Amino acid sequence: MSLAHRILAGDLRAAARLMRDLDDGFRSAAAEMKLLYPHTGRAFILGITGPPGAGKSTLVDQLIAVYRQRRSRVGVVAIDPTSPFTGGAILGDRIRMNRHAEDPGVFIRSLATRGHMGGLSRSTGDVVNVMDAMGMEVVIIETVGVGQDEIDIVRMAHTTVVISVPGLGDDIQAIKAGVLEIGDLFVVNKADREGADRTARELAAMLEMKQTKPGDWQPKVLLTEASRNRGITEMVEEIETHRRHLIESGALERIREERSVRQFMDLLKERLFAEVFGHIQVNGRFREIVEEMTARRTDPYSAVELILTERFAGHRMSNS
Repeated sequence: MSLAHRILAGDLRAAARLMRDLDDGFRSAAAEMKLLYPHTGRAFILGITGPPGAGKSTLVDQLIAVYRQRRSRVGVVAIDPTSPFTGGAILGDRIRMNRHAEDPGVFIRSLATRGHMGGLSRSTGDVVNVMDAMGMEVVIIETVGVGQDEIDIVRMAHTTVVISVPGLGDDIQAIKAGVLEIGDLFVVNKADREGADRTARELAAMLEMKQTKPGDWQPKVLLTEASRNRGITEMVEEIETHRRHLIESGALERIREERSVRQFMDLLKERLFAEVFGHIQVNGRFREIVEEMTARRTDPYSAVELILTERFAGHRMSNS
C-alpha cells in the first residue's frame, strides 16, 4: 500500500515518514499528497505565535489537554529554529508536551525553519494537510517566535492567538510587529508576574483604537498562567467563540479558499523556479550569466528575460 493509503487506514508511522519526506523536499511525497488532498479541509487550524520566552509550548501543552477532555483529536506542528550544524530543529518542543506522547489521539511533529522566513517552515502547510487527512479535528501550529516576521501564520490558521508576557515591552513590540493586525485573541501569559495587568490594559487600549466595521470580530485580551493551568479553559472558550463567528459569518470558507489559492501559487513558484534554475545550472548557462553580469556586459533583468524566453519559447515550439 502507498503511504497515503496507510495514513488513511490509521498508520501513524506512515504519517511520520511522509512528513519527513515532505520536509526533505522529496518529489515522491507529491504523489502521496495528491491521494490525501480529497480527505483534507475538515480540521480547525489554530495558530499560536509570540516572542521567545512567552511560554507558547506550555500553553499548547495545556490546550491539548483541554481539547482531549472534549474528545477532539489534536495535531501539533511545532516550528523550531534550525540548527546551523544539522539543519534540524534545535528546541524539540515535543519534550515539553511529553505527557501526551502515549495518547493515540495526539500527534506532535517538530519542524525546522531551515531559513524560511515568516515564522513557519516551508513544509508546514503540507504537514497540516497530512494531519487533517489523519482525522485530527484540531491542528495547532506553534510558530518559531522570532519577533517581527510572524506574518505567515495568519495566512494559514483559522484563528491566530498572539501570546505576550509582562516585562518584554510588548506594547512597543506589538506596534512594531503589527501583531494587532494578525491576532484574533491576545493572551498575556505568566500573569503572576508584576506588570501583567498593565500589559493587558495597554493591549486592550490599542485594540480599541483599531478601526473596525460593524459585524467584524472584536479581539479580547485574556490573562493566563500556563504553568499552573490557570485561564486555559477561558482561552479555549474564546477560541471556540471565534470559530463559531467564522462559520456564521462565512469567513471560514473564504479563509479556506484563500489558503487553497496560496498553496497553489507557492507550489507553482517553487516548481517553476526548480525547473528553470535547474536547467540553466545543468547546461552551464547560469555560470555564463554570472560572468556576464560581473563584467557588466549584461544586467540581471535582461538575463532573466532571456532565460524565460529561451525556456518557454522552447516549450511552445515542442508543443506546436
